[in-house]
Amino acid sequence: MKHAGKILILLVLIFGPVVLLAQNDKEKIEALRVAFINKKLELSTSESEKFWPVYNEYNEKLRAVKKNLRQSYKRKPDIISDADAEELFKLEAQTKQAELDLYKQYSERLKQIVGVKKMVILHLAEEEFRQKVLEIVKGKSD
Repeated sequence: MKHAGKILILLVLIFGPVVLLAQNDKEKIEALRVAFINKKLELSTSESEKFWPVYNEYNEKLRAVKKNLRQSYKRKPDIISDADAEELFKLEAQTKQAELDLYKQYSERLKQIVGVKKMVILHLAEEEFRQKVLEIVKGKSD
């Protein structure tokens, strides 16, 4: 029975995003990502209660920093002046630094909650989930 349950979970993780992407429902994709990370990290209830608020706060701030850069690029016409290009170039460097600062700050906080080993597993889980979603999206576009 345990083996069948694991297969079912794997199928949901692999094929679930296909349905979700077809529905274009970001909340459901996020729920799958949370479940995927929870499973990979094997978070205890106590760890989970502490981990997710900090992790979500980090991701919200990271998205805001990246969004600012994207919006700045969108505001510039296709043909920009040297001064505009210089401004965007500097903003990109500032954005990278802000991302690094956020990473340092929040990774230390998260490490205090789940430990260094689970932080490494978190990074791997995020990449694995991202790759699965990209494979599914790529498969849909073929």
